[in-house]
Amino acid sequence: MSDEELNLRANNDLIDSYDEELELEFEDRPLEQMVGADFADAHLPQSEADKEYRRLYFRELFRLQGELVKLQDWVAHTGQKVVILFEGRDAAGKGGAIKRITQRLNPRVVRVAALPAPNERERTQWYFQRYVSHLPAAGEMVLFDRSWYNRAGVERVMGFCNEEQYEEFFRTVPDFERMLVRSGIKLIKYWFSISDEEQNLRFLGRIHDPLKQWKLSPMDLESRRRWEEYTKAKEVMLERSHIPEAPWWVVQAVDKKKARLNCIHHLLGQFQYTEIIHPTIELPQREYHKDYTRRPVPQDMYVPEVY
Repeated sequence: MSDEELNLRANNDLIDSYDEELELEFEDRPLEQMVGADFADAHLPQSEADKEYRRLYFRELFRLQGELVKLQDWVAHTGQKVVILFEGRDAAGKGGAIKRITQRLNPRVVRVAALPAPNERERTQWYFQRYVSHLPAAGEMVLFDRSWYNRAGVERVMGFCNEEQYEEFFRTVPDFERMLVRSGIKLIKYWFSISDEEQNLRFLGRIHDPLKQWKLSPMDLESRRRWEEYTKAKEVMLERSHIPEAPWWVVQAVDKKKARLNCIHHLLGQFQYTEIIHPTIELPQREYHKDYTRRPVPQDMYVPEVY
């Protein structure tokens, strides 16, 4: 890749970083209105086609997030139980997609489960046991940022499980997932797919961005070296755990923005949800009592107003 292409990629990553910060505040307004035209022109050089692409992205993202709110209300109202698995290589964009899905939803209804490596006690349990405690009750959605498929991926490649444990996983996981579905859980499995070159570029971006270096662990770096081993493990996983009750869905994730939109659009299509009509909300009148006087707060208790 030439220096010019690398500079272009760095510029696009910078724009993505700005977008991530603006998404919570952005309401169908052009970027120039958010940060000022001079700043946008000086720091975010883009063609008109690129600007239109970003405008379309934000427009579709907010529309789809509005539908996610309707889905959330329907899940809570009808007592649905939903589990969504997000799998993929390191830096494939799983976390970014999860963030956009949950961004405007109620954390009491929709929550994320991102489990750390198992501790000594958990390693002696039935393999699926620590995941079961995170499954939803009625009216809840749980998004797993990596899941029990760690055994088919990182544990297999890094040697954290033996051959017997690996084969037992594939003997058990179809029955385990069928059991979840029979119990009334809607189980959806996504694999985020990126190219060798794209992962390399994303890792380089994290290495050179102090705000993103925390995302890189020694395990991530080792996974880069073992690209082909992870590819083989992924192929086996998709082949041996793609069942009618819980099929795998592959998200093309080289373009992060398109991946997010496509994933959310597909997710919404997995449900025949309807909009729940809520009662009209009326703000009650504030009560006043003559015998109440507000007490002053001591000045030394206030946070200094530096800004």
